[in-house]
Amino acid sequence: MKKKILLRGALGFPLGITIGYLISIFVSLIWARGYYVPCEPELIAMMGNEIKAVIFQAALCGILGAGFGGSSVIWEAEEWSLVKQTGIYFLLVSIVMMPVAYFNYWMEHSIGGFLSYFGIFVFIFGIIWVIQFLIGRQTVKKMNDCLCQVKDGRDG
Repeated sequence: MKKKILLRGALGFPLGITIGYLISIFVSLIWARGYYVPCEPELIAMMGNEIKAVIFQAALCGILGAGFGGSSVIWEAEEWSLVKQTGIYFLLVSIVMMPVAYFNYWMEHSIGGFLSYFGIFVFIFGIIWVIQFLIGRQTVKKMNDCLCQVKDGRDG
């Protein structure tokens, strides 16, 4: 299990950097009026210059990707209920996500900013969870249909 967590975390690190970079491009396309904005101006000011801010943000995005990747092994704990898997996974990714968002200035540094960002995070998490649940349910249905066909001698 530990080996899986480390492997998925290692694979998640560059994926987190990639996703963070793509989000910065997307955000720039929508809000930066033709300019590329690699990170929040507050982060640049805190770090002293743009390159330090970009490196810092990339490292935190890598940590975020590693956290999501490593935490994904929870979905393989078959002895746990779906509620327990979801709760523990949500707790772990929240513990990683919220500090990364805070230190990258993706949220306003206030209670309201934190609660607003957390609310958006919960909403997006919920949408993704429901989609994954429905896909999983459809996969199980297809597998059961195939098993019934084989059992009834209708294979093929």
